[in-house]
Amino acid sequence: MRFYVTYLAQRLGQFLLVVFIGINLTYLITHLTPIDPVEQSIAAVTSFGNTSPEAIGAMRQSLRELYGLNGAPHQQYLAFWRRIVLADFGPSLSAFPTPVSTLIARALPWTIGLLATATLASWALGNLLGGLAGYYQHSRSLQLLAVLAMGLHPVPYYIVAFVLLVMFGYLWPLLPISGGMAMNLEPGFSLTLVVSILKHSILPALSLLLVGLGGWFLGMRSLVSNVVTEDYVVYAELAGVRPWRILSSYVMRNALVPQLTGLAISLGGVFNGAVITEKVFGYPGVGSLLVDAVYAGDYGLVLGVTTISILSVSTGVLVIDLLYPLLDPRVKVG
Repeated sequence: MRFYVTYLAQRLGQFLLVVFIGINLTYLITHLTPIDPVEQSIAAVTSFGNTSPEAIGAMRQSLRELYGLNGAPHQQYLAFWRRIVLADFGPSLSAFPTPVSTLIARALPWTIGLLATATLASWALGNLLGGLAGYYQHSRSLQLLAVLAMGLHPVPYYIVAFVLLVMFGYLWPLLPISGGMAMNLEPGFSLTLVVSILKHSILPALSLLLVGLGGWFLGMRSLVSNVVTEDYVVYAELAGVRPWRILSSYVMRNALVPQLTGLAISLGGVFNGAVITEKVFGYPGVGSLLVDAVYAGDYGLVLGVTTISILSVSTGVLVIDLLYPLLDPRVKVG
């Protein structure tokens, strides 16, 4: 138990350090960009007609207060952290006066649903098939599956997304290629709404699943190939234990532990792929929101989305790290 408390303290310290560094880098990058959200807002307003210099000056002062850009650099930095703690990123420039937190709250469920489904499905399916391929090494069908996995693994997310878009959107138009659900649906929870959301999520989720599947398959196959040579596995086989029980209780259980660590490490990379995938399919998630905010020069929205992404990825990695000693049969926490 003492070991686990020390391990917990170390992981919490790493979590806080990663979040602190990541948010500070976000603050630094957004402040070094040549885009001035205040001047951009004023230019958008004054483009519709003549505005008096006094009104422009008052508007500039109000916007600087609104975006926390008043005062010396250290005062702006403290105001930034105050906004982070209060989860108040101000209004969105591209959707003024809608708060940034409202826009993120609308888009976040779409991204969480997409990423949770694709990540867990690719992890579970890849580990299952990889475990079978590592244990039944002479199976022709599993050997063919390994070749396909090696071919898919290095392909970028956006290539797979575009291939699926062309195949199922134009050559065989079986699935919707854009949006999160059909237009003009009646508001409220219904079976029609659920079916529409599922149909629109198939292609984005499939593009993430296919790329992630290859890595999990190859990793698990390699781990299982090493585990099956251990003495306790050989002894179980000689003792007449059923092959499926050996695979599930002796081989897969021990080989899965490093894959849990890999799952934590891959969370950040999966989010990067989701940004591109959501934009390709016009999916209304946080990735599309971030890309649109960058193009529009929406300072507050970029800051908000990036901060939430850092917190989400870091929290996911922390949870997996905390579960690791509890799931590893070689580690005793009591």
